[in-house]
Amino acid sequence: MKVSLEAMRASDPEFLTADCPHRLLLDHVTSKWGVLIVAALADGTMRWGELRRAVDGISEKMLATTLRTFEADGLVSRHAYPEIPPRVEYTLTPLGQELAEAMGPLMEWVGTNAAIVGR
Repeated sequence: MKVSLEAMRASDPEFLTADCPHRLLLDHVTSKWGVLIVAALADGTMRWGELRRAVDGISEKMLATTLRTFEADGLVSRHAYPEIPPRVEYTLTPLGQELAEAMGPLMEWVGTNAAIVGR
């Protein structure tokens, strides 16, 4: 799939302008932690602690902030069970699954080229 800035601007003249809504969503989904959280949830539902262990190095604050942002964006659903102790699970919504699938080639590219680029 070839992507060109000209084609994107032809479909939306506001594309990549400072106040473009695309930029906000792009910031959310391509943030360091955002990419890793989507990748972790791509395999299925996870609880808070499982996510924190899966995304090694993320702080509780960043995990909470990113999950809240993704929930507001409609990418992640949060289900809290009325139990003691509380149990909360996070799942990608259909839109979030679509994002995870779109990120697949990027993650493959990173895996293939990390040793070359990361010198």
